[in-house]
Amino acid sequence: MNFNKQIFIFLLLTLVCISSYSQQVQLLGPSSNQTLTTEKLAIQYYEQKAFEKANIYFDELFNKSAENWFSYYYKSLLAIKDYSKAEKITKKFLKEDKNNTFLYVRLGQIYKLQNNEKKEKEFYDKAIKDLIAFPPYVQNLATAFVEAGQYNYALDSYQKGRNATPEYPYYFERSEVFKAMNDLKSMINELLDALEFKESDIELVKINLQNSLGYNEETGGFKNPLLKEELQKRIQKNPDKIAFIEFLIFVQLQQKDFYGAFIQSKSLDKRLNEDGQRMYELAKLFVTNKQWSVSKQCFDYIILKGPSNLFFDASTIDKLSVEFLSLTESSLTQREAFISLEVNLLKANEKYKNSYLSSGLIKDIASLKAYYLDKSSEAIILLEDYLLNNSLEIQLKAELKLMLADIYLISGEIWEASLLYSQVEKDFKYEAIGQEAKFRNAKLSFYAGDFAWAKSQADVLKGATTKLISNDALDLSLIISDAIAVDTNEAPLKLFACADLMIRQHKYEEAIVKMDSINLLYSSNTLGDDIYFKKAQIYMIQKKYKDVESMYKNILEYYPNELYADDAQFKLGELYEYYLSDKEKAKQIYQELLLNFSGSTYAVDARMRYRELRGDAPTN
Repeated sequence: MNFNKQIFIFLLLTLVCISSYSQQVQLLGPSSNQTLTTEKLAIQYYEQKAFEKANIYFDELFNKSAENWFSYYYKSLLAIKDYSKAEKITKKFLKEDKNNTFLYVRLGQIYKLQNNEKKEKEFYDKAIKDLIAFPPYVQNLATAFVEAGQYNYALDSYQKGRNATPEYPYYFERSEVFKAMNDLKSMINELLDALEFKESDIELVKINLQNSLGYNEETGGFKNPLLKEELQKRIQKNPDKIAFIEFLIFVQLQQKDFYGAFIQSKSLDKRLNEDGQRMYELAKLFVTNKQWSVSKQCFDYIILKGPSNLFFDASTIDKLSVEFLSLTESSLTQREAFISLEVNLLKANEKYKNSYLSSGLIKDIASLKAYYLDKSSEAIILLEDYLLNNSLEIQLKAELKLMLADIYLISGEIWEASLLYSQVEKDFKYEAIGQEAKFRNAKLSFYAGDFAWAKSQADVLKGATTKLISNDALDLSLIISDAIAVDTNEAPLKLFACADLMIRQHKYEEAIVKMDSINLLYSSNTLGDDIYFKKAQIYMIQKKYKDVESMYKNILEYYPNELYADDAQFKLGELYEYYLSDKEKAKQIYQELLLNFSGSTYAVDARMRYRELRGDAPTN
């Protein structure tokens, strides 16, 4: 066959196919369109509750496809109390497939509406009796019973399924039924049964419990006292079931029962003869939550295992770091404690100076000397010597350079600080740490009174990839522009910049005096909200929470339209919620933020906090 003949036959076959398809479309078109119109009208009337009209179309649709249209037609008939017709179509559908025993439930509902309790029960019992215990049929029947409010029958359906397929016991499905019954105790136990049956389902159990118990600040979710109570019963009954103890530890952590979690974890570590990893990870979690005392207990437990333990060295160093954090966050002046800690840190540094663990020690020693023991020169020498180590990773080296620059800054060596900031900025130009260095350089110019340069750098950083840096840059730019836009006198801003540097130097009382002098010397200055906000930060560090409250309230009263108004509103809410233990006031403050500062960057967090305090269930 030549090439031209092949092309001719191909084209001929294509035309035949197209012609045949067109004829099929013409044949199907009107009928298909008519069906679509019928469906559309049926649903439209149903949604408008014009059930009489809807049923005219449902009747036609049901006869064509009972499976697709039974539910609509059934409900529509019940709505107009046409029980006879509803019974008829249900029996007709059942005749087509007797395995759909959920239809017996629908018949039972019809008889219930007719006050025929005997027949109602007869068909419910028949549904259970005739149920083929295959998961889809079990699920359909149980769902039908739940929809009918027949919860015990739903449980019977799942029980029959469980008996037939013990490898799939329907724990999660049964827990949902108990939830619908508001039987929280049974619901919890069903999910604990699921955990006992299959320990690998622990995450699924957690999710189901959280969703089912809902959220309430005091008793919701994993804080529900029933959960812990039932879990402890299981542990007493099955002391060798490790999954329950693991779950209890998880619940205790959710409930912020940190000491309880420590005790259980220590017991488990001993029972399983573990290497301390569980306790080390727990200690780090406690550090994140600022639980200094119990984190030290974890580290002490590991240290007692001896130097041969894998986590001994890390725990020794981390314990010293926790002692440093707990001291520096305390509102009390504890110079003797700082001196004692310095001695211990220096001993540890001598021991681990050639170890990869030494960097953490160096950071703590330098901070302690520079900010708490007035030994900035010693801190500078320590960091400079450590930076001579050529084996340091470049990221760690940059972090240490920023730290050294900060210490130079508070020591008054501004140009040394600027040089280091510039080095980090150049080496990490497009990374977060480089942008942080650039911002610190801008702040340095601010402290030095070079406001034009500081603002120009801050303006560049408004588009920084890190949200925190971009927000800080925006604040700095606005402080400068607001302070000198109207009044060209830079003196008030210079005093403010000086006070801001004093805060960096931990000279809090001097900073407050300096800021108070601004209003005394320059009554028309525009720094009022800035001063209140900085003072609030100082009082927060000093744990003077009533003074913090007063500062934020002053901003909201006297400067409701200024830069820090929404910050003050949100942070006042946090103050009430976390430090003054007044949940109602916190809720009110968050609500006011949503009303008065709807465009604020804090709006999303405020809405979430408000809903949590109100006791809303979490959305997933």
